[in-house]
Amino acid sequence: MEKVKESKVTKNKDDLDNHDDACWWSIHKGVKAIFLSISLFALLVRVAVSLHPYSGAGIPPKYGDYEAQRHWMEITINLPAKDWYQNSTTNDLSYWGLDYPPLTAYQSYIHGLFLKLFDPESVSLFTSRGYESYFGKLLMRWTVLSSDVLIFFPAVLYFVLAYSSNNSSFRKSDLAWQIAILLINPCLILIDHGHFQYNCISLGLTVGAMAAICTDKDLVGSFLFTLALNHKQMSAYFAPAFFSHLLGKCMRRRNPIVEVLKLGLVVLGTFAIIWLPYLHSVDAVLQVLSRLAPFERGLYEDYVANFWCTTSVLIKWKRFFSVKLLKFLSFTATLSTCLPSMIQQIRFPSKQGFLHGLLCSSFSFYLFSFQVHEKSVLLPLLPASMLALDEPSLFIHFLHYALLSMFPLIVRDKLVQAYLAIYALTFLIINASNKGQRKGRAFQSARVLFGFFLFCSLVLHVVYLVVRPPERYPFLFEAVIMLLCFSQFTFLAVFSNIKQWTLSKDVQPMDKQKLN
Repeated sequence: MEKVKESKVTKNKDDLDNHDDACWWSIHKGVKAIFLSISLFALLVRVAVSLHPYSGAGIPPKYGDYEAQRHWMEITINLPAKDWYQNSTTNDLSYWGLDYPPLTAYQSYIHGLFLKLFDPESVSLFTSRGYESYFGKLLMRWTVLSSDVLIFFPAVLYFVLAYSSNNSSFRKSDLAWQIAILLINPCLILIDHGHFQYNCISLGLTVGAMAAICTDKDLVGSFLFTLALNHKQMSAYFAPAFFSHLLGKCMRRRNPIVEVLKLGLVVLGTFAIIWLPYLHSVDAVLQVLSRLAPFERGLYEDYVANFWCTTSVLIKWKRFFSVKLLKFLSFTATLSTCLPSMIQQIRFPSKQGFLHGLLCSSFSFYLFSFQVHEKSVLLPLLPASMLALDEPSLFIHFLHYALLSMFPLIVRDKLVQAYLAIYALTFLIINASNKGQRKGRAFQSARVLFGFFLFCSLVLHVVYLVVRPPERYPFLFEAVIMLLCFSQFTFLAVFSNIKQWTLSKDVQPMDKQKLN
């Protein structure tokens, strides 16, 4: 009799498991269809933004980031790899010299071949400097669009499926909202498809790495994140979170030293393959590294909403402190503000804690590291977007001020029309879901204060466009925008760290056991 009962229980359990698998298969199948629809719309938004001007359009002698990317294509297809980072008569590093890791150079080479096939004059050595044409712009825009579709879009789908597979409370509408939030990221679209850059590649690789780690494919995640680091050194904003989370997981396994060695081999092997053209001598490696850390540019650029630029209103950091001392201060401040988040993940590694750790470490780098500019806000915004289902208020609040912090750059690039349109579209999408209308406890308790700050940010948009600043203070409005955004970013950084530590109380029992 007992055997019969046991067999029935086993059968019911198997039926339930099969039912759950079937449900998740059908949900994932539905998500893929939703993803395709949203992707097509997101692609149309990108195309619409790409019709607007780009950075430095028609402004000689150095133009802007568009010319920098084009020039790297010119250099990489006309010179051997060993000369890409060397100053010479054929490669003047003072004119947009390569200052990103080798994977960016390889990407420039591939895109340069594409341009050479259809418009050879646009990448001819020397004579193509400052090259501007409608067809050339069209080809350059297509290289960004294709990079987005081939790398960032699939990575987003991978992440949404991976993150939702462990949470049955997410409905299809929630996942659709999450996909829309990630694919129609106004800051990323304006920078990549308006201003002109390829952040979608490094961010896409990072999203893929996050998804892999959320599904316990740690070696794949390490490989993808190493690729991201070798595409843009700013991906190091996420390095403390990856390191601490993976170390925390390794320490809970049966053979932690073996697990750490496996991850180390993947990372070192990937670096070795990418840096192969420069491993023939120490000098060649050091030359590339010197290009990746341009300390001579200063502690910060323009009016970025971080600690150093904001406090420079009272303390003239650049005037009274040496570059060597500023490097030490920024390193110490960045590392010390990362430590609480890192300790939490080493002690209590969890998937949601990992995402919070990514947000905390990227905030630390944005607020305190050396040589930060407005576009760097894309990095903390990425994990905030990925946490949008769990922390919608944090994401929405952050997005408002991330956009505001970029507004002076957008005005310089003549992208105001695109900015206003995508700003309105984004917040229509946000409020289309009840997730976007749900307020967190911390935000509810201070809703009057946050409402006042939001009103100020909207007023600042109008003032910046229509009011001329006093002649004595030509950058007054940029400074006010910087101060307001810095105050909000600081609050969000503190809130994120506190939130991450509160997750320690909710770690699943499975996470506290030794992993196989």
